[in-house]
Amino acid sequence: MDSAIHPSLRTVEWKDNSVIMIDQTKLPNELVYVKYTDFKDVAEAIRNLIVRGAPAIGVSGAFGLALAALQSKATDRDSLIHDMEEAKKILFETRPTAINLAWGLERIMNVARTAKTVSEIRDAVVREAKITAEEDIQINMRMGKNGSTLFDNNDTIMTHCNAGALATVAYGTALGVIRATRDSGKSIKVIATETRPVMQGSRLTAFELKHDGIDVSLIPDTAVGYSMANGLVSKVIVGADRILATGHVYNKIGTYQVALMAKQHGIPFYVAAPLSTFDMKSTPKDVVIEQRKSTEVTGVAGKKTAPDDIKVINPAFDMTPPELISGIITEAGVAKPPFEESIKKLFAKL
Repeated sequence: MDSAIHPSLRTVEWKDNSVIMIDQTKLPNELVYVKYTDFKDVAEAIRNLIVRGAPAIGVSGAFGLALAALQSKATDRDSLIHDMEEAKKILFETRPTAINLAWGLERIMNVARTAKTVSEIRDAVVREAKITAEEDIQINMRMGKNGSTLFDNNDTIMTHCNAGALATVAYGTALGVIRATRDSGKSIKVIATETRPVMQGSRLTAFELKHDGIDVSLIPDTAVGYSMANGLVSKVIVGADRILATGHVYNKIGTYQVALMAKQHGIPFYVAAPLSTFDMKSTPKDVVIEQRKSTEVTGVAGKKTAPDDIKVINPAFDMTPPELISGIITEAGVAKPPFEESIKKLFAKL
């Protein structure tokens, strides 16, 4: 890929009644697009991280459900709704922690339930799925503008995992804020963690920023404390897979320890996420943390790095409590502590 990541390069899109995705498991070595016409293939793509990042997963789920509506052989409205409900279950079970997936699926089902005929349902869900994708880009750009005011000229910004164009339809959440900060004329540098075990920081974030011409340095996850203690980090920004009404943030495993170290060193820690990432009903005890396969930990790029039959604990996400968070950047503005009050005010703007 010779050009910078920009809105015309789509992580996921709908074309000719098919879902087209960048296969993120091939990056940064190859830029490969995959095409799906079966919702079950979209489900597998979500499960196997061909597409990842909460906003991108939400749109992919919406597209997958639209495919399910087209695939169904139902000839009456109720049968089609039933088939779509079954497809929704399959798609949802792929990544239970990321709330955007449930949001995207329910948004499509709500449209389907209001239509009266089979053909109306199919037309309506395809149209709505396309709208979710277009809205994602505009939301990210508004979020970027809102967040850019929190960052100063000559800041060095640490980020964890990938919350960029590749985690969304285009532009990005945390990296969208970084892009908007740079585009506002400020000089910034970025420190990206490699983000083991699947290396989204080194494979995806470093890839994106390098191709956008943004000064980026890669560090091992174990060098976060060193970087902060030696004055190399001005601020931190990450994305999120789910945010509760209380301000508890669920994001890629390792986010919690980055936030703890930022607090220890007096470094502001920001989260960037669209309002679709907020779960206003659940409490921390309700949230299921996805546990992923052991082979992600016992080997790297297909090469074994651990003893046979070793026990593995491989959670995909952790929870960062609100007391460690300086602000949550959204398309409707920035929520500041106390979060229960400020988050409610953001939703009141809708």
